[in-house]
Amino acid sequence: MTKFSNLYEHNTSVLIVEDEVVLAMGMECTLEEFGYEVTGIETTADAAIEHVSINTPDIILMDIKLKGKKSGIEAAKLIWSYHKIPVVFLTSYSDDKTIKNAMDSEPYGYLLKPCRDEELKVAIQTALHKHNYFYKNRASIASEKLENIICIDNYIFNRAKKILYKNNTPIKLTGNEVKLFDILTEKAGEPVSFEKISSFIWREDYCDLGRLRTLVYRIKNKLDTNLIENIFELGYKLKIK
Repeated sequence: MTKFSNLYEHNTSVLIVEDEVVLAMGMECTLEEFGYEVTGIETTADAAIEHVSINTPDIILMDIKLKGKKSGIEAAKLIWSYHKIPVVFLTSYSDDKTIKNAMDSEPYGYLLKPCRDEELKVAIQTALHKHNYFYKNRASIASEKLENIICIDNYIFNRAKKILYKNNTPIKLTGNEVKLFDILTEKAGEPVSFEKISSFIWREDYCDLGRLRTLVYRIKNKLDTNLIENIFELGYKLKIK
C-alpha cells in the first residue's frame, strides 16, 4: 500500500448517501476494509443534510437520484454551502444532462455504478487530496491578502512584518509612522478617528491634533505621495486600491 493511500484512509470518515440499501451496505464493508470510518448510511437528501450537521464526515459519497423531493445534487450544494465537505457523486446515469447537472455543483469526483473497489478508493483519495490542497492554498492566499494591504501608487503595507514597501523595496519608517500605518490598516480603507489614532500611537487620552497632523505631513513628504486622506471631522484613512 502506498504512502498516498495510507495518508487518506486512516482516521478518515465517510458518509454514504445511497437509497439502494444493499449496494450501500456493500460499499460500507469495502470502505471499512480499506480503513475508513463510515459515519452512516442515509437514503434521502434531507437525512444526509441532517447527518452532516451532527457528524461532520470528511467526505461524502452521494447518489444523484434519491428518494424524496431533493436530489443528491441539491443536497451536495447545500452541504457545500454550509460545511465545505467534498462530495463524490455516484450514479447509474452517464447521459450529458445528468453529468452537466452534477458538475454544476462542483463535485470532487463522479463514479458510475456499479464501481469497482479500487475505483472507489482512488476517487476518495483523489478528492481528499484535491480538497486539502485547495484549502491549504486558499488559506495561504487569504492570509497573504490580510497581511498585505495594497495602497495607491504601488505601495504595500505588510501588517505582519510592519513594513511599508514601494515596488517591493522597503521604506524606512519611524516607530510612530509604523504605528500610524498599523492602526489605519486594521480596517483598511475605512476612516479611523483622530482620537483613536492618537491614543494608539502615544498612549494618551488627550488628542493632540497638531502633533498628529505633523506626523501625517512628514510621511507625505517622505513618500512624495499622499497615502493618507483626511476625512473631514472623522479622522484619517489609508488610500487603498
